[in-house]
Amino acid sequence: MALPPTLLTRLLILRQTLPTTLLYNLRAAASSSRRYAAGQYGCRIAACRSIHTASRLLQEAAKTSEPDAYEFQAETRMLLDIVAKSLYSEKEVFVRELISNASDAIEKARYFALQGRELDSSEADMKIHITTDKYDKTLIIQDSGIGMTKEELIDNLGTIARSGSKAFIQQLQEGGTADPQSIIGQFGVGFYSAFMVAERVDVYTKSRLPGSIGYCWSSDGCGKYTIEECEGVEPGTKIVCHLKTDNREFANEQTIKDVIKKYSSFVGSPVEVNGEQANNIKPIWLMDPKEVSPDQHDEFYRYVGSAYDKPRFVLHYRTDAPIDLRCVLYIPEGKPGLFDLNRDAESSVSLYCRRVLIMNKAENVVPKWLRFLKGVVDSEDIPLNLSRELLQDSALIRKLRTVIQNRVIRFLFDKSRKDNESYTKFFMDYGIFIKEGILSAQEQVEKEEIAKLIMYDSSAKPAGEKVTLPEYIGRMADNQKDIYYLAAPSRELAETSPYFEALKKRNVEVLFCYEPYDEVVLMQLREFTNRKIISVEKEMRQDKDAVDYEGTESGLRRTQANELMDWLKTVLSGRCWGVKATPRLESHPCAVTVEEMGAARHFVRTQFTQIPEETRYSLLQPQLEINPSHPIIMKLNELRINNPRLAELTAKQLFSNAMVLAGLVEDPRIVLSSMNELLQLALEKH
Repeated sequence: MALPPTLLTRLLILRQTLPTTLLYNLRAAASSSRRYAAGQYGCRIAACRSIHTASRLLQEAAKTSEPDAYEFQAETRMLLDIVAKSLYSEKEVFVRELISNASDAIEKARYFALQGRELDSSEADMKIHITTDKYDKTLIIQDSGIGMTKEELIDNLGTIARSGSKAFIQQLQEGGTADPQSIIGQFGVGFYSAFMVAERVDVYTKSRLPGSIGYCWSSDGCGKYTIEECEGVEPGTKIVCHLKTDNREFANEQTIKDVIKKYSSFVGSPVEVNGEQANNIKPIWLMDPKEVSPDQHDEFYRYVGSAYDKPRFVLHYRTDAPIDLRCVLYIPEGKPGLFDLNRDAESSVSLYCRRVLIMNKAENVVPKWLRFLKGVVDSEDIPLNLSRELLQDSALIRKLRTVIQNRVIRFLFDKSRKDNESYTKFFMDYGIFIKEGILSAQEQVEKEEIAKLIMYDSSAKPAGEKVTLPEYIGRMADNQKDIYYLAAPSRELAETSPYFEALKKRNVEVLFCYEPYDEVVLMQLREFTNRKIISVEKEMRQDKDAVDYEGTESGLRRTQANELMDWLKTVLSGRCWGVKATPRLESHPCAVTVEEMGAARHFVRTQFTQIPEETRYSLLQPQLEINPSHPIIMKLNELRINNPRLAELTAKQLFSNAMVLAGLVEDPRIVLSSMNELLQLALEKH
């Protein structure tokens, strides 16, 4: 049954003056009545339609003038088409855009008020009210912000206000190759995103400037819009989206709450959905770090990181130079999972701009090796595309990455000095990411900055007590120029290694590396603070000290040693590229060296299966270094004359043993090939 015009007028006035919460309650009651009537008496479709029609008449009854019709500029029409078809990858972002605009309008009103400008302060609750009606298929977003005049309506909603846009649109018109996603930061079109889901958008607005009147802007986004004066409009702006049938889910209360939670939890103004506040979490990254309690950090960490543990470390800071940045970053207490180690794993750092979510997993903002971080980065300086979903990989973004990386490195380095125990535990869990950072860094300066954080066992410290490179350098003797490391499967093997004997005797500190990739990391690093990083095997090979044959009572004489070395070259021909005597061995009879031991070991692990055995030794070119004073070498010199076959088997076994100790044998089983014959000959006299 149609309502009398006089009653319509009274209802209109009532509707425009009632608080939003009460209005929602009346709507809910009406909706409940309709649902009750449908259940009690059957679906009254015609009655429902008449109520919806009456609802539209309520809005029209407030209009006091004939609408003025306008056409969008040609550029704006094309822009609307871009927005509707290709700019946004997710339709739900239109809610974020409209809320962001509403928040900006409220902030502008606050700013004018602080300046002392005269404003209409009625209904100034400084909130954003959202009302959903799934029966009318409408979504209403209303703010109590600064509002708009008629001229501002035309400028803001009918034309493209900023300069770069026209050139872009012209390029599209001329058949250029411009990508719609490249409209980055040139002009604001967040409002137009409503046309992705709405068949018509009505904007009721009234400026808070003195003497302003209300207007209704309306368009279906197809090229024209109308503006007419309207009575009873509250100061601020109310956007009514009449949703398309296939987008009616945005008239559902829970859907809108979910979108707000995802994108707009931290906007500066309270957001109420059907009278209930939907953004209750504080944006603690904008707070003074000293005012945030550990409990608040725990709660916020679980929210942004979708985690259940607590943060191990918290980095909360802000800076204005060289870039505007507000950050709160967390390092998880738990160990990284298998999928976290994957370099293709997504980042857990969210990017915000003025409290509005831009990217949930900000791949371009933190380097890959810091993908274990969780938290929020907020910057007003970042270049964004219009959908706020993708970032330009610009010099500014690279600067942002560098600033964050350097700040995290400094934070962790301070931890290593001030709280070594907790940092060591962190490194045991996350050290592999730091080593990845060294491998992936392009510049030597960047490699060395990250290298401040790596830790290794040291020959100068008890087992399990790790040291950093700066600590190692701080203990170096004045005559030591290089940093030495030794790669071995365990500390026991490292301490008994033939390559460690001479440095241990000279009391030179050596870093012990137990993982195969550690050696690759140090090879890539090459040097640290102008000090070369070299393996102890390379140091041994480069040693030019000669054996003092005259100064030892036992051992081979020079002539005997030279004859033995010539014989060994013959016996080991094709496998050994040189034999020399060395004064650096004491408890070991011999050792093998190659020019670049670390690279050789990596080559053996990764490439040897593809190379024939006879070719392997020619690539490695190993050199056998013997200890002329060792009993086995002295006995070998006798056997080459007295028992040539046993001597030959012994020489080959010594060489094979040395290759295994050097980590240059892919399959140690090959060293056993002649072991039985060697034992048989050795035991014949027993």
